[in-house]
Amino acid sequence: MTLEEVHGQEAVVESAERMHSAGKALHELLISAQRQQCLTVGVYESAKVMNVDPDNVTFCILAADEIDEGDIALQIHFTLIQAFCCENDINIVRLNDTDKLAEILGSTDESGEPKDLHCILITNPSEDAWKDPALEKLGLFCEESRNVNDWVPSITLPE
Repeated sequence: MTLEEVHGQEAVVESAERMHSAGKALHELLISAQRQQCLTVGVYESAKVMNVDPDNVTFCILAADEIDEGDIALQIHFTLIQAFCCENDINIVRLNDTDKLAEILGSTDESGEPKDLHCILITNPSEDAWKDPALEKLGLFCEESRNVNDWVPSITLPE
């Protein structure tokens, strides 16, 4: 086995561990933010919040299943949201499983209508910065991803 092969295997294991850790942190963050009532759910609702008060947005999650990948309107919204987040230094990740997201957050709102889980914002509830260890882990994950030119990293939620 060559040195390059050994380093390649180490990188794959490290990447898988990093991805699993980020997925676990995202799961914890979603539960914590929902408890703190710091979530904005839905593409249009998120766009309103980003337009009115972008300084209170601390994290953005874009979620789409394989079916949604063909939705051109949704992809245009995602592109605009990504650009806004990058311009305003808001960490952003992509998820490819809206079903797991629905398990965590619920699939319907108070009125029984289905939730639009394609865009979720984590907001800061007050002037005191909301400190959550999971949010800090995800911020570090996003920063490390940007260092290797992965501007919107994909995360998989744990089983």
